[in-house]
Amino acid sequence: MKITKAVIPAAGFGTRVLPATKNFPKEMFPIVDKPTIQYIVEEAVAAGITDILIITNRGKGLIEDHFDRSPELEHILEKSGKLDFLKCVQEISELANISFIRQKEMKGLGHAVLKAKQFVGNEPFAVLFGDGVIISKQPAIKQLIDCYGEFGEGVVGVKKVSEEDIHKYGSLKVENIHDNVFKCTDMKEKPKTKEEVLSLYSIIDRCVLPAEIFEILERTQPGAGGEIQLTDAMREIAITKGMTAVEFEGTRYDMGNKFGILQAQIEVGLEHPETKDQLRSYIKDLAEKL
Repeated sequence: MKITKAVIPAAGFGTRVLPATKNFPKEMFPIVDKPTIQYIVEEAVAAGITDILIITNRGKGLIEDHFDRSPELEHILEKSGKLDFLKCVQEISELANISFIRQKEMKGLGHAVLKAKQFVGNEPFAVLFGDGVIISKQPAIKQLIDCYGEFGEGVVGVKKVSEEDIHKYGSLKVENIHDNVFKCTDMKEKPKTKEEVLSLYSIIDRCVLPAEIFEILERTQPGAGGEIQLTDAMREIAITKGMTAVEFEGTRYDMGNKFGILQAQIEVGLEHPETKDQLRSYIKDLAEKL
């Protein structure tokens, strides 16, 4: 089945990077010359997604404005002959059919995804977390879509994390099928003890889910942090029907983390045609002073 819908939860407060996020959405942090959320939308579009629902909350109107038309700016750019910039600005509003809904109460990622029930309907859909940018040759979510339904109901994107960090993520019970593809039969959100750790593989920022996840979320009780966890709902599918875990190819940047933001700026800047030479020279000069 072709997957054409994606949900992007982008309602988090961004507490790890306060005070920058007090009145500014972390999803709008720029990486060189594009905001975080645009990288994520472009990844979805490159994977064949045509309809996107972005879940926001109070104070995140900048995200909606970014994907809207800006007649005043377009007029100025056209009048001044800056046609390349004009094209760039116009293309943002034409990337996909993008709609928005607010998560009025912050009850967790599972609660946020549940807000997409009417938008999704009965179709399988992609989920791309709003603060996770993945730079790869093939869109990370496309790597998951290609595996959807092949070995189970739903696919999660995974990476190995360190023993020190696994308690910050969800731990998965996996069995290798071939190459970078695994069968997933259990999950544990933010394991507190070594005994609760199923493996060092964790869900990272991307998944493809069947519509039945909504019925499960509606009866999922609050879990870690007192919130409705998406992992807890996915666990039911993993245990009963099995899910597929794909260790996706690509470099992931956590844009809700101070170091992740710096890392993205530097590494993407070193590839950007307008900044790579100057930035490389600057880093070499700086390194001599460290």
